[in-house]
Amino acid sequence: MTSRERVLSALNHQQPDRVPLDLGSTSVTGIAASSLHRLREVLGLPPQTVRVHEPYQMLGFVDDDVLDALGVDVVGLGLDTTFFGFAASDWKPFTLFDGTPVLVPGLFNTEVADDGNLYQYPQGNKSFPASGRMPAGGFYHDAIERQEPYDEETLDPDEWTRDMFAVYTDEELRTLQERADALFRNTSRAIIGNFGLGAFGDIAYVPGTQIPYPKGIRSVADWYMATKLYPDYVRGIFDRQLEIALKNLPLYKEAVGDRIVAIFISGTDFGSQRGAFISPETYREMYQPYHKAINDWVHANTSWKTFYHSCGSMIDLFDDFVAAGVDIVNPVQISAEGMAPEVLKERWGDRLVFWGGGVDTQRVLPFGTPEEITEHVKRNVEVFGRGGGFVFNSVHNIQAGIPAENLAALFRAFEECR
Repeated sequence: MTSRERVLSALNHQQPDRVPLDLGSTSVTGIAASSLHRLREVLGLPPQTVRVHEPYQMLGFVDDDVLDALGVDVVGLGLDTTFFGFAASDWKPFTLFDGTPVLVPGLFNTEVADDGNLYQYPQGNKSFPASGRMPAGGFYHDAIERQEPYDEETLDPDEWTRDMFAVYTDEELRTLQERADALFRNTSRAIIGNFGLGAFGDIAYVPGTQIPYPKGIRSVADWYMATKLYPDYVRGIFDRQLEIALKNLPLYKEAVGDRIVAIFISGTDFGSQRGAFISPETYREMYQPYHKAINDWVHANTSWKTFYHSCGSMIDLFDDFVAAGVDIVNPVQISAEGMAPEVLKERWGDRLVFWGGGVDTQRVLPFGTPEEITEHVKRNVEVFGRGGGFVFNSVHNIQAGIPAENLAALFRAFEECR
């Protein structure tokens, strides 16, 4: 099989010739820049400075030589936008706190402050209040909450949504079309479209790191409570976001056509380490109608599969995801309560594609021995890979600080059993 055929087979719950592999196609299936630098050395590839294409999480762009060396089957399609509102372009050198040399976007702030922290600014403009902070010695940025005082009478869903979402411009659509054409012609890898505009309530968006002066509810704690305290406000935001998404989807389809096999819809987290942090009833009331509207459009008008990311224990919500028309779930956090691979495959393996779950990135990959990693990976592939419905990827992004021998063990074990 070609990579594209292999992924399509897995997405259709058919047994491919071997388990497909993803590394770096999305912002939740990638690898930290410093670990990518180390991985290149492990693979014996020529020295090449890693580009940080997603500065919020400090993810490295996985170049073709790495994809080829590992036999990666998926590549991502997207624009150059970042969480801070500046483009991932005009590269310049920077050294991470751990000493790794990288290239960062031209508007990325490289000057460490007197307090030892590194700050980023909306749209790369230092005249605006800082919206992101990488702590001294840290590996990625935390959002800085800049919520202004509000009261219930002044909460305006239009204002919140207008700052965050917009209909594609002609230039953006031309870029998507050109990139989709190039990827489809020049590689046999499957393409996933990084749409992301169906991420209702995604907490990563709430602080508005790309907005100079965000309005409305913008703190993490207040946002989670707003579902109960101000449901009409939250629904108003979701209504407007859905309206924009449903305008963008036909434009996106016209630009990329059937060149993509899957579309990244949402990165909203619903799970904690011990269980879902909202009830199924709340999900059905506040989120499911919006998810279903997006999925229904995709399934009625395209051949794409819909990709939803949610960390944590999701066993209380997967049935509702299925009812909403979700095809693919990620990152498959097997370290969370109730998320054993055997349970997931038995209960949902015929209805959901598991894109992730290949290696636990909380404990096993960073702290296990190479022997433990090997056994862990082979067991997960054996369970998830049976009968298709599985794309191998780590549980969320591979983080910084992973020992070289553990990276080697991860991909060697997968190659032996894929």
